[in-house]
Amino acid sequence: MGKEPPIDVRSQVAAYRERGWWCVPLKPKSKSPSRRDWTSLRLEPDVFPDRCNIGLILGEPSGWLVDVDLDCPEAIELADQYLPLTPAITGRPSSPKSHRWYIAAGATTDKHTDPTDGSMIVELRSTGGQTVVGPSIHPDGEPYDVLEAEPATVPAPMLAACVKALADAVIVKRGVPVAKQMPAARSRPTADVEQRAIAYLNAMPPAIAGTGGHSQTFAAATALVHGFSIEPDRALAILQTEYNPRCVPPWSDRELQHKINQAATKPHDRPFGWLRDEQMPEQTGEPVDLSGILAKPVVSTTSSGNKFEETTDPGRLPERMFEVPGFVRQVMDFTLANAPYPNVALAFCGALALQSYLAGRKVATSGDLRTNIYLLALAGSGTGKEFPRKVNSQILFQIGETQSLGDKFASGEGIQDALARSNKMLFQNDEMDGVLRQINLDRDSSRESIPNILLTLYTSAGDFYPLRVKANQKEAGHVDQPHLTLFGTATPKFFYESLSQRMLSNGFFARLNIIDVGKRGKGQTPGSARDLPEDILETAKWWADFHPSGGNFMDVHPRPLRVPFTPEAEAAVNELREQTETEYDKADDAGDEVARAAWSRTCEHAKKLALIYAVSQNHMQPRISLRAVRWASEFSLHQTRRQLYLASVHVAENPFHKECLKFKKRLSEREGHVMPRRELMRSMTLKANDFDQVVQTLIQQEEIEPVTITTKTKPAGGYRLIGADESVS
Repeated sequence: MGKEPPIDVRSQVAAYRERGWWCVPLKPKSKSPSRRDWTSLRLEPDVFPDRCNIGLILGEPSGWLVDVDLDCPEAIELADQYLPLTPAITGRPSSPKSHRWYIAAGATTDKHTDPTDGSMIVELRSTGGQTVVGPSIHPDGEPYDVLEAEPATVPAPMLAACVKALADAVIVKRGVPVAKQMPAARSRPTADVEQRAIAYLNAMPPAIAGTGGHSQTFAAATALVHGFSIEPDRALAILQTEYNPRCVPPWSDRELQHKINQAATKPHDRPFGWLRDEQMPEQTGEPVDLSGILAKPVVSTTSSGNKFEETTDPGRLPERMFEVPGFVRQVMDFTLANAPYPNVALAFCGALALQSYLAGRKVATSGDLRTNIYLLALAGSGTGKEFPRKVNSQILFQIGETQSLGDKFASGEGIQDALARSNKMLFQNDEMDGVLRQINLDRDSSRESIPNILLTLYTSAGDFYPLRVKANQKEAGHVDQPHLTLFGTATPKFFYESLSQRMLSNGFFARLNIIDVGKRGKGQTPGSARDLPEDILETAKWWADFHPSGGNFMDVHPRPLRVPFTPEAEAAVNELREQTETEYDKADDAGDEVARAAWSRTCEHAKKLALIYAVSQNHMQPRISLRAVRWASEFSLHQTRRQLYLASVHVAENPFHKECLKFKKRLSEREGHVMPRRELMRSMTLKANDFDQVVQTLIQQEEIEPVTITTKTKPAGGYRLIGADESVS
């Protein structure tokens, strides 16, 4: 028999070294190092002897390269169901795919054995260990695979939890009961506890792709595992049957298992079993308070050294927030029945804007807040944003108020001229992208810019608004208590591109109600009753004729009807004010200009919305009820948290955050939102360690995931943007 061809050891060691991994020489056809001090060796390729085997040094010396060693056929069979995806998989002919490779900073070695015979099932190998790799030769004469693909970067706690879950699954497959290693306080939950947990879960918002679904599902898993102390296997079953069917799209079993693993291993602010042990509140039909179980805010540092908290994504407004009784609901129903592509959020925006306009200059709170609001609907092309505007135009035509309709903002002066003619306006603008960009371009804060005029008009709703002096006039005129309702639309892509520190701290932006309408509704054949219903026209005409101060409303100083709060509603408003003032003080202490601007307007938003709710519900004898305040409070708090989330995601506050945003943008620009690791590294122009820090951060935040990309030559490692849809830019 001829001699075996020599192994090209040194060139392969050099290739491993080029990737930041240290190697150790092993005895030929052996797993044993040739020197006892191998753990401290950092050898260059040229000192490796001919025909030696190669071991990759694991853990911290090699940039936290770790190996999941699958030591039994069952572990290899089940690995795809439990372990994170990675393109880096090696083995040998008689044991293929028996090693999975990852980059996991801080990971420690963890061995899992069969409790009956002590045989090894799976081992997570890290610092202090080494693993044989190709072109080494096994003692049986088989060649090991060379590690060529890029290992996926994953959080160490998640990887450890997944490896343990895999070991438990193997033990169950073998028919051996798994010893539950639960906290001492955990016991089998009673049926009552499970019923309470399911009721709690049903009150939580479902996960919707692209709107913070990962955070919401993690919160649901945490409520079950940590809050109600339900064992992970039972919690997974409840999550699958009670929560997952409401999610869009539903999660895979593997993804849900991942959430359960995270809930069981991550630290939490609340004590274990806090939901199980707390007194059950009286059932009110109100949504549950998720503040204690949502992911803990991430503390970041601004470029000036101030610290601020990044919030989790509150997602799109829940559909229950589009339920405003009375006139708003009636207009929505007509719009949804007749729109070619009905969209609940767009129908709501149109109806709310119409009610805001109709009650303008005619009602006010005791504190003189008016119904003027600015609505911005984020709607892509083809979503049906034209139809709600048409409905509003038809209604105003029927009651003789088309002179108060505006569409495009030609200039700030044009807005002033329109208000000088009619005192109140409903602008339905489909080009809000340009207005938003103007905030960033207007470096001198020009008084005549469109955003600044809109801002001044908003704050002048209960006052006199001075008009500019025209060329043929000796003195300026004014508008007494101007009212402007804005119903604007913008494409998500251009909206996100316009976000900046300047945009988010601008007073105009803080007064916008931003509603992401999602995808286009399912097409329909419009109903046969295309004429406006009499009850809608009757109410609209009532508002047109209603003059609380008497006389011709255009010719007198308006004295709007004061709409009272009920005592319970007044108490709820005071609670909201105290809550928002606390948040404002936190932002002020931290020097967070964005949060300060957002929280400063939250309570004002709520009172305006509660006023609109009241006059929609009962236009003849309106009173602001507790239900109106609760609805408006949830609405305005959601809007504020959404603004703060947008700040954390789209506006860079420090150099590292900027690199994270750049990484996500690179992925978003690619088809399928996928890009190879090596190409990303070249485009990011970061050092390898800095690049891996960005990757680990984004994986831990569940914003990207490692994937295997098929190429013409061989599989390559890469990353995919999670939750990417048309709203990502």
